[in-house]
Amino acid sequence: MLDFTFKNTTDIRFGNDHIDAELHDVLSHYGKNVLLVYGGHSIKNSGLYERVLDLIKDLNITELAGIEPNPKIDSIRQGQKLAKDNQIDVILAVGGGSVIDAAKVIGSAAYYDGDPWELVIDPAKRFEINQLPLVDILTLSATGSEMNFGSVISNPEIPQKKGTGGPNSPAVSFLDPTLTYTVPARQTAAGASDIFSHLCEQYFDNNASNDVSKSMIEGLMRTVIYWAPIAVKEPENYDARANLMWAATMALNGIVGTGTVNSWTVHPLEHELSAHYDITHGIGLAILTPRWMQFALNANTKPLFARFARAVWDQYGYDDMELAENSIRRTHDWLKSLNSEMTLPDVGITDNSKFAEMARAAVASGKLATNVYVPVTEKDAIHIYEDSMKEFKE
Repeated sequence: MLDFTFKNTTDIRFGNDHIDAELHDVLSHYGKNVLLVYGGHSIKNSGLYERVLDLIKDLNITELAGIEPNPKIDSIRQGQKLAKDNQIDVILAVGGGSVIDAAKVIGSAAYYDGDPWELVIDPAKRFEINQLPLVDILTLSATGSEMNFGSVISNPEIPQKKGTGGPNSPAVSFLDPTLTYTVPARQTAAGASDIFSHLCEQYFDNNASNDVSKSMIEGLMRTVIYWAPIAVKEPENYDARANLMWAATMALNGIVGTGTVNSWTVHPLEHELSAHYDITHGIGLAILTPRWMQFALNANTKPLFARFARAVWDQYGYDDMELAENSIRRTHDWLKSLNSEMTLPDVGITDNSKFAEMARAAVASGKLATNVYVPVTEKDAIHIYEDSMKEFKE
């Protein structure tokens, strides 16, 4: 039975002619004091940094650089202090999902007197305080953070990597596909794997009546499958970059997830990998996804996997179990065509000494033993990690 609510408040400006014409007016609407949040050197090397500063040179700019690919709580703490000390009116996040994720939590922490990690582990606190408005310029197609309320923040001291939600989806997101032309092939591939995983997490769901969402997801999956390899091989192909960017946004802005009933599985498993080993999130998802699919395939899940084979991979002419198995193989092979690293040893994880600890944390944080498509026990999680140590086999 379909039963849901849906709201998204983000204003999307998509295309290559909006930033120069509209960025200044968008920011100045909120005030003069801007906290510019970004990552490493990529926006300086591409010229985007100087371009942005020139557009808003009459505003008061405070900078927070160095946001990590798996954003760390210390960066949030720095942003909190800068926002308070400089009476910031609006945050401008320039970068990929990690930068935007961090900026969202900073937007809450600016009005919070305690440690920002408290807001991550107890997001209800964020709904009790004011929020700084957030504007972003996206430079990587992957997480969908540009049009949703979620963030993923790491605390290496514990270690823990936690997904958290809040009340502040970006107010305005500038999505210019040309800004992703300089994204390296490895990161483009990892981003595409992340998009595909977001879709899988919502597609493999026990609400059998939710045909609208499943059909939209199938279309987005086919889009990513087609355009991602082109974007990797032809980095300045506008159509490839544009379709990948919009697919990333649509995959996680809440629309295709309406009516789903289950929590996610692969992301909690991967968050433990990233928390302990600080690997690239999308590559971790690419490694785990086909192994999870093999674990999840059974007599009850066979019909949906067979639908996945027909609707997404154009597989016909077999019985449902053969179709289901083919769909998993096709998924693995497509991911491998993008990512050279498809086992845990490929990303430097060569022993299983942390798997039990990771499995306990993943099952607890993601409620994997209860409200998921196929329940995952600690033993099951360890098995999926161990399978990921080896080359994929049918």
